[in-house]
Amino acid sequence: MHSTSFVFGCALLATSCFAADWPQFRGSDGQGIATGSKPPLEWSDTKNVRWKAELPGPGSSSPIQHGGKVFVTCYSGYGLELNAPGNIRELKRHLICLNASDGKVLWDRAVTADASEDEFNDRLSEHGYATQTPATDGERVYAFFGKSGVLAFDMNGKQLWQADAGKGSSGRGWGSATSVVLYKDLVIVNAADESSAILAFDKATGKPRWKTDGGAYLEKVYNTPVLVPVDGGRVDLVVAVQNEVWGFNPDTGKLRWYAQVPISSNMAAGVVAHDGVVYAFGGNRGPGTVAIKAGGSGDVTKSHVLWTSTRGTDFPTPVFHDGHLYFANSQGVAYCMSAKDGEIVYQERIEVGRGRKGVYASPVMADGKIYLVTRTAGIAVIAAKPKFEQLAHNVMATDSASFNATPAIAGDTLLLRSNSAIYCIGK
Repeated sequence: MHSTSFVFGCALLATSCFAADWPQFRGSDGQGIATGSKPPLEWSDTKNVRWKAELPGPGSSSPIQHGGKVFVTCYSGYGLELNAPGNIRELKRHLICLNASDGKVLWDRAVTADASEDEFNDRLSEHGYATQTPATDGERVYAFFGKSGVLAFDMNGKQLWQADAGKGSSGRGWGSATSVVLYKDLVIVNAADESSAILAFDKATGKPRWKTDGGAYLEKVYNTPVLVPVDGGRVDLVVAVQNEVWGFNPDTGKLRWYAQVPISSNMAAGVVAHDGVVYAFGGNRGPGTVAIKAGGSGDVTKSHVLWTSTRGTDFPTPVFHDGHLYFANSQGVAYCMSAKDGEIVYQERIEVGRGRKGVYASPVMADGKIYLVTRTAGIAVIAAKPKFEQLAHNVMATDSASFNATPAIAGDTLLLRSNSAIYCIGK
């Protein structure tokens, strides 16, 4: 789906942006790896914390960073307590900009939620109303707020446009969780919950550019699509859905290829890509993993599926390193899986503390270390090698809120957020 200009554009972007840039969910390429960065191995409330900024409300979205600014979303006014959620008309989403050097809030833009938003319930309380990570191209910041739409702001916080992504709800009532993807002059969102479709909007105006209906396949799909360069300078927009994996042309939204896979139910983990191979994960009931060679045309089930496994993750998206996939499932079991054949190299339990889902965030990697964030029991740091070695276990003892968000790695710092605050971890 990409053209060769995308690959060259990425190279130019890498040289023109700040070394600390982490502009979207799981970094510039959506793979959760920060090359050349060296965040601290150990920290606490009183060690290696450059700054801490209190937030006006909770959220499971990741922080992002660009050009010396940190952006993060949260929500307020409603859904803060399960037994006393309040009035949904008071629900607001916030996009907040902080100074990356000291955590000072530069601006906070609150957006009143649409009346069609799902009412707060036990399932939605697992992640809340600010789960989608924003993205920036250095000119604008884009945020997806579910039934309240897709919004664009300039770097000074001026709202430029707001586009409708649909008002529907799946039968689960979990709300949505997918983050925005930027491609050329498009903002792409997987609006599975809102409209059972994948949508693209014009970056400058917010006008709809294409829409691909997914129907029942997009039920229970919560993962963010990934742009995957393939042979011939092409780029595919890849998304895992129930029982299939799809590859689209991101310029037009037309389906290029699909593969049937034995994975269904709660497709929350995103696709991982490496050297033209995509690894898709899914299912909280009998999770599985599939490896597929990207590219091709039409039904590639027989020609491009390399292997399948009945082992895998549920919510967190793995990282790929040196021929292996590393992840921890929601129950706190850390895995190393061979990317060659899906064989489990190791599985080891890490401390996850209280709660029915001990790990919600996806791992990130830098300097040969993988950071695994648990919801209530701190952050485990393990070695990125096919032999389990836990290098550190770090806890912010004075913060009792849940840590649901995938961290960002900005230069030699780690941006870590809980339901109450955001921390810049650095030596």
